[in-house]
Parts: sequence; structure tokens; C-alpha cells
Amino acid sequence: MLKVIEVLAESDKSWEAAAANAVADAAKTVRGIKSINVKNFQATVENGKITKYRINAKIAFALE
Repeated sequence: MLKVIEVLAESDKSWEAAAANAVADAAKTVRGIKSINVKNFQATVENGKITKYRINAKIAFALE
């Protein structure tokens, strides 16, 4: 059986790095992570350049 949590994460490098941050942060308190499903992508723009990449994602993990 799997449980799903919704998380928000960001990075100043890329959306892929934001997803990796989401998994790394969730792994601090959740064991058995099986997958991540990125729902939304957002970015903060300053002076015509992207400064923060943000994602809203669902992380699935196995219940013990």
C-alpha cells in the first residue's frame, strides 16, 4: 500500500534540482519513497532572468 503527500520545493538552478530537493527533504522524515509526480512548475523572474524554480509535486511512499 502506498501513501501520497503533496510538497512544494524550489531551487535556484532548475526544475529538476527542485524535484531532487523535494525528494531529499521528504526523505528526512519519510521512508520508502517510490515516486514523484510533478504537478505544477513556477518560476520567479527578476530583471528578465529566472531566479527561482518552484514545483508542486506528489511523492508516493510505501507504508510499513
